[in-house]
Amino acid sequence: MFAQAMAGSPAIHDAFIELHGTLGAGKTTFVRHLLRALGVQGLIKSPTYAVVEPYDLAVTSPLDGQPTPLNIWHFDFYRFTDPREWVDAGFRDIFASPGLKIAEWPENAASHLPRADLVMRIDVQADESRRVNVVAQTVAGADLIAATQAAPMDFAFSASATTPGAAA
Repeated sequence: MFAQAMAGSPAIHDAFIELHGTLGAGKTTFVRHLLRALGVQGLIKSPTYAVVEPYDLAVTSPLDGQPTPLNIWHFDFYRFTDPREWVDAGFRDIFASPGLKIAEWPENAASHLPRADLVMRIDVQADESRRVNVVAQTVAGADLIAATQAAPMDFAFSASATTPGAAA
C-alpha cells in the first residue's frame, strides 16, 4: 500500500531513490512492490550480481493522459568496488537521463551518485518488524512522501525534509 501510493505520484516518473538497510531489511522487497505498482510484469530480479536491472514501461502521463515511456533502473551497488565500472557501464548517462532510478547500497558508489530525491532507511526491529525512515532532499522527494501520507502502513514510519521548500 505504501509502495502503491508512492507509485501514484507524478514525481516517481523522474526520481532518484536511495535505499539503505542491512542485508535482509527489505530493500529489494520494497522495490518489487513499487515496480509491481508501476506495472512491471514478470520476474523482478535483484540486481546484486548484474549491478543494474532495467525496466521499460508505457504509462499514462499525469500531464496529458497520453501513453508515455517510463524507464526504470534498479541498482544494487553491494558488490560495486571499481570506480571505472561506473564510467564503463554508462551509469553516468543513466543518471543524467529521465526516469526512475532506485539504488540499494548507494554508499558503495556515493562519490559518483547525484543527490537523491528521497533517502529511505529500512531497519529491522527486535521483533522482526520494520521501521522505515524517509528523508526528502528535493521537492520531488517531498512530493513522494506526501503521496504516501494517507497510505495504510504495517511498519513504523517517519518522514522529514532537508531541502527548503520540501516540506514533509
